[in-house]
Amino acid sequence: MTKSLVTGGAGFMGSHVAEHLLRMGHEVVVLDDLSGGFRENVPHDAHFVHGSITQACLVNDLFERCAFDFVYHLAAYAAEGLSHFIKRFNYTNNLIGSVNLINASVNHNVKCFVFTSSIAVYGAGQTPMTEDMTPIPEDSYGIAKLAVEQELRVSHEMFGLDHVIFRPHNVYGERQNVGDRYRNVVGIFMNQLLRGEPMTIFGDGAQQRAFTHIDDVAPTLARAVDVPAARNQTFNIGADVPHTVNELAQVVGEAMGVPPSIRYLDARNEVAIAFSDHSKAERMFGRRDAKTLSEGVAAMAAWVRGHGAKESNIFEDIEILKRLPPSWACATRAPNRSEIVGN
Repeated sequence: MTKSLVTGGAGFMGSHVAEHLLRMGHEVVVLDDLSGGFRENVPHDAHFVHGSITQACLVNDLFERCAFDFVYHLAAYAAEGLSHFIKRFNYTNNLIGSVNLINASVNHNVKCFVFTSSIAVYGAGQTPMTEDMTPIPEDSYGIAKLAVEQELRVSHEMFGLDHVIFRPHNVYGERQNVGDRYRNVVGIFMNQLLRGEPMTIFGDGAQQRAFTHIDDVAPTLARAVDVPAARNQTFNIGADVPHTVNELAQVVGEAMGVPPSIRYLDARNEVAIAFSDHSKAERMFGRRDAKTLSEGVAAMAAWVRGHGAKESNIFEDIEILKRLPPSWACATRAPNRSEIVGN
């Protein structure tokens, strides 16, 4: 039987990919440290291993015992804006952890490594984003993702490790951690409404994004290893139609049945307009009938109402306080000197 590892499989995107792999007949092992995911998200028929990709010994032992055919690497802390202020944490989790997996994949003859990168690698001023553009990431998260992409490229050239890289964007849907205040704006909005709070928007809300429902991404990621021509290529994947954050707030309010009340915060350093072209992925994997924003948000809202509000997580160990948005600064703390020395 085909055996696949899914990192981050207790999280949002990873749990959906794991579910599709099980339907395809794979034996699935999920590796997750539960820092952002939940044990109940792991599909019932998957084998769960509680641990982090940053633990090289654990990763190596797992590969030795399981002899994986394929690796689906979705574990990441995907907070682009916050990544400026948590550089060490960002690179440890999003880059060094990925390198641990790449090393183990090379050493244990993995057939293909599927990696979820991000359109954050492109930076600003490149819309619609196409795969042949020169990446110029503008935040530490995007830099880490691009570095992993390049590691996969040289690992293929040097060691023959095949890979498929996807650059999804603004993915939302059922099982998303709505208690994370630093990422996933759809979940943040829904959680705020459930808690009777106003929806908060950085800047004027004119930022444009193409919001993507998970059902329009996970199936393609899962079956990528069965498309030989996709090997060692990079694909944008996601929704085609951009919307402003103000438009999103109206759609979320309607889906949640709550008249939207919006509180505008000071603008933060972020790309104003970000959406990508998906024609390459459509040529390779076929075109899917994507959910509209209203359809996708309505599906997520039904799930969120059934699960209730979550306490917003606070990221405590901020490494840089300079220019930290005030709404984040009041809910965080810097590590004290003894903690810094002890690292």
